[in-house]
Amino acid sequence: MTAQPKTLLTIITEWVLENSLVDDFKRLGVIGYTISEARGLGTHGLRTGNWRKDGNIRVDIVADSDQCARIVDQLRADYDRDYGLLMYSCPVDLHG
Repeated sequence: MTAQPKTLLTIITEWVLENSLVDDFKRLGVIGYTISEARGLGTHGLRTGNWRKDGNIRVDIVADSDQCARIVDQLRADYDRDYGLLMYSCPVDLHG
């Protein structure tokens, strides 16, 4: 089995953006993503996971590096000023 080099893009942001992000992903050609609840402490303060009040989500996308860069650029332009938004990426080998 040959591994395909891809990029894992992880986005941590406020839960209120979930529906908007899903729309953005469709428009940007994302074919798959995983969204899960995220809790922790960071520069935007403590996120306790009280889902309706102050929860965060974590979004993972595996795609080629160019597509991940386009996603990051678009999300920065649309949300970075007004919402807590942390994005990071790393190379991964996709098997299967």
